[in-house]
Amino acid sequence: MLKGVLIGCGFFGRIQLEAWQRIPQAHIAAVCDLDPNKAHDMALSFKVQPYHNPRKMLDEIKPDFVDIATRPSTHVELVREAALRGLPILLQKPLAESWKEARRIVDFAAGSGVRLMINENWRWQRWYREIGALIGAGKIGQVFYYGVHARARDGLGPHPFANQPYFKQMPRLLLFETLVHHLDTARWLLGDIAEVYCRTGRVNSAIAGEDLALILTEHAGGARGVIDGNRATEPDEPGPALETARFEGYNGVIRLTHPGNVLLNGETVFEGHGQPGYRGDSCRAAQQHFVECLATGDQFETEGADYWKKTFAAMEACYRSAAENRPVRVAEILASD
Repeated sequence: MLKGVLIGCGFFGRIQLEAWQRIPQAHIAAVCDLDPNKAHDMALSFKVQPYHNPRKMLDEIKPDFVDIATRPSTHVELVREAALRGLPILLQKPLAESWKEARRIVDFAAGSGVRLMINENWRWQRWYREIGALIGAGKIGQVFYYGVHARARDGLGPHPFANQPYFKQMPRLLLFETLVHHLDTARWLLGDIAEVYCRTGRVNSAIAGEDLALILTEHAGGARGVIDGNRATEPDEPGPALETARFEGYNGVIRLTHPGNVLLNGETVFEGHGQPGYRGDSCRAAQQHFVECLATGDQFETEGADYWKKTFAAMEACYRSAAENRPVRVAEILASD
């Protein structure tokens, strides 16, 4: 059994630690947060050892891997500390605050010879795995269009984002924290994104970043899509899926509903209710994949360098498109490195 440590005892750290309890090949021996109270509360809840100094924890526990679930502003330094000790890293998205910092993280891992997986769990939601299997089996033929409609009414008022209140001060928000999930999932389902055209806006004037975005995508394989999101409107119905989605092929249509149901040409082929954990047990599935790839040596689905060049670059292309009001090729971002 692999011994791991978790850095970051906030909203998502707790979700990830719960998921680790259900992975038989690994266990978390200690948790760390700069806020000692958060670390002690989580340690008490999950019966692990608390720390508030990550270097001390890494040196004393001597883990087999590190799960970093902190804010992106901390990622460069924490990845460096783990890489210096030769430890495989599961790193929470967003990868970094900027393109240059993301490059530094990827270089730290490569230069130290350590394995780096970005914890981009959206593609691991059970309904998307079902959709991926249907598309892969050719059930609707070649996909030429998709639409994603993401809504959450947690970003209004003077004190928005109750679970993660630091979102209020972030200069880049909706694309950076939320819609990057959908860019990555679309890339996994339909191949790499070649070009984007993006418009952003701010509904809540009390926040620093954008809370509304419209993205037109074009994939290298020819599929085109629309990703449409905001953090100011209630979803159409409750459910574990944050968004609804529609994938249109020459031979049919696949739909995702808010309850996590997948419909193939109008007939339900997967029901999302009753899944344990976070949003279709996606955290556990991503962490399970991380552990299994450490054991087998197989490449991670979201390998650090690959994710940086493809998903993170597509997000950066969206921000450049919004700033310059024009379509942007993802290759432009790579060429500017």
